[in-house]
Amino acid sequence: MPQIKRVWVVTQNGGMFQEKEREYLRQSLPQAQFDFIPFTADMPLAEYDAIVGNPPAGCLADCRSLRLLQLVSAGTASYPQAVQALGRGIALTNATGAYGPAISEHMLGMLLMLIKKLHLYRDHMRDGLWKDEGPVVSLNGARVLVAGMGDIGGCFGRLCAACGAHVTGIRRTPGPCPDYAEAVYSTDRLDELLPEADVLAMSLPETKETFHLLSRERLSRMKPTAIVLNVGRGNAIDTEALCDALLEGKIGGAGLDVTDPEPLPAGHRLWSVPQALVTPHVSGGSHLYGTVERIAEIAAGNLERLARGEALHNQVDFETGYRKPEDR
Repeated sequence: MPQIKRVWVVTQNGGMFQEKEREYLRQSLPQAQFDFIPFTADMPLAEYDAIVGNPPAGCLADCRSLRLLQLVSAGTASYPQAVQALGRGIALTNATGAYGPAISEHMLGMLLMLIKKLHLYRDHMRDGLWKDEGPVVSLNGARVLVAGMGDIGGCFGRLCAACGAHVTGIRRTPGPCPDYAEAVYSTDRLDELLPEADVLAMSLPETKETFHLLSRERLSRMKPTAIVLNVGRGNAIDTEALCDALLEGKIGGAGLDVTDPEPLPAGHRLWSVPQALVTPHVSGGSHLYGTVERIAEIAAGNLERLARGEALHNQVDFETGYRKPEDR
């Protein structure tokens, strides 16, 4: 097994890894040189045996010694196609498992804010207005439909179940039903499940199958009181159709950490929709320190396995862009 001599840890705007995590990575391969640097046109790409981070996909063709690209994101974007096109047997792994707690708590916060009308009261605060916004609903007993039963969706489903909600999941491929859910179905059952959902929580990657999964027609199937949450990719929802549904009272509200387009332009009408709560793609990333720790653990573990010639965790299927089923 060839020795791993040099590792590039991609840093951008200072990078997510602080000295504690950097030392943790170094200890995974004490014999290797670790370069914690951003991409530059003149860097020695041909010398790197492994990369931790999300480098410009176009630079991978020059990484002639590369054996592992360990992404620090759960989503894989265009990396599967870029790595597969090189045809050199490079392993691609992602950071699935690191983001669930942070993003699911953000989702729960948005949901509670919407169903308790806290966003409206916050607006009233700024205006010095003492106004009762009327009845609210409870998460206890609500029917929550989770689209995407991976790490993030699973963590959110567990939180909702702990609050007394009835959780149902849909996923791309069949799988076991976890103890917090009442049932898990394949995605082709979405149309029949939507009319009963009080909450639709979407944590889906960007694929051709997920593009506008929540279309104008599907929005019309939902309850007028239903809440939509999206933390995966903005284009999983038809944004204009969502705006229309919210403004026309066809659904009750939307909590969005991702949008289409993204960033959401200053003049976009979604900003002024009272029933919408928009955050600027901040639920994940390095905003919660525990997420950074988990990413470092995943990356360090895979560097050690690569050096020992063992099977890697979180390997990405080049065809689907998802983590391989046998690694779930």
